[in-house]
Amino acid sequence: MKKRVTIQGVAGCFHDAAAREYFREEEISTIPCDTFPEMFDMLSCDASLLGIVAIENTIAGSLLQNHELLRNSNLQIIGEQKLRISHVLAALPGQSIEELIEANSHPIALMQCEQYLRRHPNLKMIEKFDTAGSAKEIAEEKLLGHAAICGEYAANLYGLNILEKGIETNKRNFTRFLIIADPLLASELKPKEGEINKSSIVFSLPHTQGALSKVLTIFSFYDINLSKIQSMPIIGREWEYRFYVDLTFDSYVRYRQSIDAVRPLMNDFKILGEYKECTYEI
Repeated sequence: MKKRVTIQGVAGCFHDAAAREYFREEEISTIPCDTFPEMFDMLSCDASLLGIVAIENTIAGSLLQNHELLRNSNLQIIGEQKLRISHVLAALPGQSIEELIEANSHPIALMQCEQYLRRHPNLKMIEKFDTAGSAKEIAEEKLLGHAAICGEYAANLYGLNILEKGIETNKRNFTRFLIIADPLLASELKPKEGEINKSSIVFSLPHTQGALSKVLTIFSFYDINLSKIQSMPIIGREWEYRFYVDLTFDSYVRYRQSIDAVRPLMNDFKILGEYKECTYEI
């Protein structure tokens, strides 16, 4: 059966593009959701669905809300996809840049293209809910004089003419997405043990001197690399923190040994997923 993947945003958005890149060797259908909480609610109600969720960006940093949504769910990470975020200026066929009066997009996308827009003062920046949604609106309502700042995939999907590519200021803008699933489906789709070289975990620590240092020392002993560590305050427990950690490793056996060694030192420990690190970037 064709896999169904929930995404945040409309068809053609970066979540959509990342999902199709991850499952590039098979055909999938994507199910749009307006918000991330809506997406997690849909996944919790239908165990046959997969999801893709942005977790961090090289410019904006971690998406803390999504860390918490994942922790509070029973979903598991089965993979990751890294996608370069590159924007195009797109309008209805036949339109030239000189004829345009508005640039429509998500506020963050407008900010990411600020230098380009400064060179085109005729383009008034208009904030919209979504990058791909801007392209869809222009195409469906045939809005003359309006341009969308969106991904190339969205522009092509909605039949817009791309006037200029790569208009983002920072060319090293990447977002990392996680592929998530119900535990039963995850057990079928996750990589084989020999392919797993990355794990995401979450835990808290007792408010004692050297608690985090002891954990890091143990991971170091087992040759486990911490590729990311993100702390968040625990509401209602002043000056105590929850840690979201990504681990990478060469030996799955050594990784599991390290987990057994650190667990007695931790509280509220949870493995969010064990998967294969994505080294493929667009």
